[in-house]
Amino acid sequence: MTPVKAPESVRAKPDAISVAAVDPAREAAIAEAGAAQVGEHLGHLVEGERLVTHYFASTHPGYKGWRWAVTVTRASRAKTVTINEVVMLPGEAAVVAPVWVPWSDRVQPGDLRPGDLFPTLPDDPRLEPGYTDTTEAPDDVLEVVEELGLGRERVLSQYGREVAADRWYAGDFGPASPIAQAVPYKCNSCGYWIRLKDSLGQAFGVCANEMAPGDGRVVAYDYGCGAHSDTVVEAPDHPSTEHAFDTTGYDELAMGGEAAVETSDEAREQLAQAEAAEVKPADEVPAEQAEAVTEQD
Repeated sequence: MTPVKAPESVRAKPDAISVAAVDPAREAAIAEAGAAQVGEHLGHLVEGERLVTHYFASTHPGYKGWRWAVTVTRASRAKTVTINEVVMLPGEAAVVAPVWVPWSDRVQPGDLRPGDLFPTLPDDPRLEPGYTDTTEAPDDVLEVVEELGLGRERVLSQYGREVAADRWYAGDFGPASPIAQAVPYKCNSCGYWIRLKDSLGQAFGVCANEMAPGDGRVVAYDYGCGAHSDTVVEAPDHPSTEHAFDTTGYDELAMGGEAAVETSDEAREQLAQAEAAEVKPADEVPAEQAEAVTEQD
């Protein structure tokens, strides 16, 4: 056990029975908070004559650095202690509220949600006064003013341009991104790259390729991806789709020599005999067959 240093005003003699009453003190803390909330014994503090406070670590995630304080006492000539008080107290490492920071400094990129308003500070170094007095200007002058981006109360300052350029160049669509390092083509030679106007156009543009990861985003001139307009991929040779075997036609087999001629003549003679047997002249029909036909008619 580690004794806790007592205040200068307390110089009481430690009571051995009260100092040794760690288990009764722990049981009292568990009865108050539950076994899961009471940690190791941190030490004790002699509060007075036969009056000792035992400290136990708090394991509650919301009370990091806090501790349970169980005060025990003993009556004169008594052999056991009684529980006087069980409380939770902050320790030296207790979680305390951080130093207050203005909300404008706490808001981070991406925190703005639909309906939220984020007012600009009057002394924002990223902005400088613009040209606003266009009330008496003719319509043709107003058109030129709008095309040039003038007529606004404040415009981007040189400092604002520099911090924006540094942020964009070091971001996901700058030359140091992994996808830009893996391809040989860069955006400044891509047909889908639209250069920004103003001085930022020297290093940045907008991607207009829907298949590219930077579509609709500001990309650096030396950023690149696999969807560059000059990317050409050679198509691999595909096997022929023609049939290996022709199953719809037939082949003529020519047989040469005298055997072929004899076979051909014999075949023609047999064909002629077959045709003659099927069709015979009327005078060659036997008389008995002719009379039988006549009687039937």
